[in-house]
Amino acid sequence: MRLIHEIVETGPLLVNCQLLGSPADGTAILIDPGGDAQKLLARLKGLKLKLTHIVNTHAHFDHIGAVAELQKATGCAFWVHPEEQDLVAQAPAHAAFWGMPFGPVPRIDRTFHDGERLEFPGLTLEVIHTPGHTPGGVCLRWSGGMAVGDTLFAGSIGRTDFPGGNHNQLIRSIHERILTLADDVACFPGHGPVTNVGRERRHNPFLND
Repeated sequence: MRLIHEIVETGPLLVNCQLLGSPADGTAILIDPGGDAQKLLARLKGLKLKLTHIVNTHAHFDHIGAVAELQKATGCAFWVHPEEQDLVAQAPAHAAFWGMPFGPVPRIDRTFHDGERLEFPGLTLEVIHTPGHTPGGVCLRWSGGMAVGDTLFAGSIGRTDFPGGNHNQLIRSIHERILTLADDVACFPGHGPVTNVGRERRHNPFLND
C-alpha cells in the first residue's frame, strides 16, 4: 500500500506540517506541527492513523507549537537534532517576543544526527544536516520527496537574522546538500508552495549570485 502524504497548514505563521502515514499498519508521523493540534488530530482520525512520532526539521517556536499537546493526546515521541535543544527550551520566550502565545515546552525524546536513517513502518527518513537558518536545521528525505523546513523556499531561502543564523553557512548547505540531488526531487518547504531541486537550481535568485 502506498504511503499517505498530506500537507496540513498549521499555526499562526502557516507552517506546512507534513503528515506521513502507513496504511499497512495504521501509524503516522508528523514533520513540523506548528500549531492547531486539534486540527491535526482530527485529520489523523479521519485517515484512521495513530500518531507515533514527531520529527522536526528545526525547533523555531512556529514549527513546534503543537508538539506538547500532541504528545499529551497520543503519547507520541518528539525527535529533533541535538543543536536545536536550546531553541525548544526558549520557544515560549521567542513566541512572546513576537506577541504570540505558546503552550508547554515539549519533551524531547530522542535526538538524531546527519546521515542517520530513521526507520518507521513503511517509511525511512534520511537526515541531511543543513545548518544556516538554525544550527541544527535538517532536511528529512524519503522516497517521495524531502521536507526542507525553512532552509529553502520556492524562489527564496530561510532567514538568517535570528540568533544562530548564518547566511554563508545556509548558502553552503543548500549548494552542498540539496542542489547536489536530482532535479526531480520534490522539496516541501516549511512555508509556501512545493518546489523541486531543479527549479531552485535554475531560478532561485538567492542561489545564483
